[in-house]
Amino acid sequence: MNALTRALSGVLAVALASYASLGSSQASAGPTHRAAVQRVLDRLTGEDGGPGALAEIRDRTGVTKLTSGLADLRTGAPMTDDVRFRIGSMTKPFVATVVLQLVGEHRVALDAPLERYLPAVVRGNGNDGRRVTVRNLLQHTSGLPDYLTYLTPPDILADRYAHHDPTELLGIALAHPRLFEPGAKGRWSYSNTNYLLAAMLIEKVTGHAYGAEIKRRIIVPLELDSTSVPGDAFDIPEPHPRGYARPAPGAEPIDVTEFNPSVAAGSGDMISDATDVSRFLDALLRGRLLHPAQLAEMTHTRKTGLADHSSYGLGLFAWPLPCGGVYWGHPGDVLGFQTTTGITTGGRQATVMVNLDPGGTDAQDADIQAAVTTALCAPTRS
Repeated sequence: MNALTRALSGVLAVALASYASLGSSQASAGPTHRAAVQRVLDRLTGEDGGPGALAEIRDRTGVTKLTSGLADLRTGAPMTDDVRFRIGSMTKPFVATVVLQLVGEHRVALDAPLERYLPAVVRGNGNDGRRVTVRNLLQHTSGLPDYLTYLTPPDILADRYAHHDPTELLGIALAHPRLFEPGAKGRWSYSNTNYLLAAMLIEKVTGHAYGAEIKRRIIVPLELDSTSVPGDAFDIPEPHPRGYARPAPGAEPIDVTEFNPSVAAGSGDMISDATDVSRFLDALLRGRLLHPAQLAEMTHTRKTGLADHSSYGLGLFAWPLPCGGVYWGHPGDVLGFQTTTGITTGGRQATVMVNLDPGGTDAQDADIQAAVTTALCAPTRS
């Protein structure tokens, strides 16, 4: 173990000790706190324009589930708290966890060039797999263009059931110049291309589909019965709400529940529910899925430069809480659903979902984050 890893492991040990000790002292959501979160959900489905919303709040003393609005605009069915939904970029922590497990097994080296595992795959317009490391992929410091900048939701919906091969998606990205030198100081740019390549790396190293590795290594051991990597499957297992998109400001939402999620392979294709997402993050931060050295690497962050003052580790964001401290998690945006999940160092968790994306308002973006932070900033017992 080198000096950096020892240092990171020490920091992580302090964080996890705090996580364990604080968890039992935080109060579950009382009536006043539940009402505060409910007001934000009702705002999401009212003035913000979302069809339906849900929130699940968990700590060591219990679970609070809240809903608002509609699961189905056609039938008028209300949103319920037990539904599965597409989690979008919440997929990324699952993929990063598998890559870091392979690091712990000495099958992948974090600071090795991508070229070692995917030779001659990344080339063109200054993009070069010989200069991009595995760490760069997981931390969004590769400088690789995001293919979803050029493959837009209208493009996808024009042929929503089409299979998208990873090489096709990668080709879209590599047709454009790199954004910056991989690992350049102070540079960070979120790119779905990074996690498309991370999924390809998993398949190359293990000889199995990345979805099969996620299932074997995470879903089955944690008994995440509502979680899946759907491949080319168009539908979402029941029960689920309809997912909607708004094609233009003020337009009526259109139903985008069914489409081929291969367009988000490795970066945003998974399906889950609020309970499973929370259980996954809890297990991850408690060290049940990664060795201490790899968890320390995952939670070693760099500033993103985004307006939310976030930083990013290897597949996890860290955001400041308005009540003090930080929380770990990830947002997810995919056709039909916008989600965010977070967990504090004290073990309090919140997951929020609205069944509208893209086409949500700026207020929807702000209130999804507000619902999470309101849930996480619960008062403690005196």
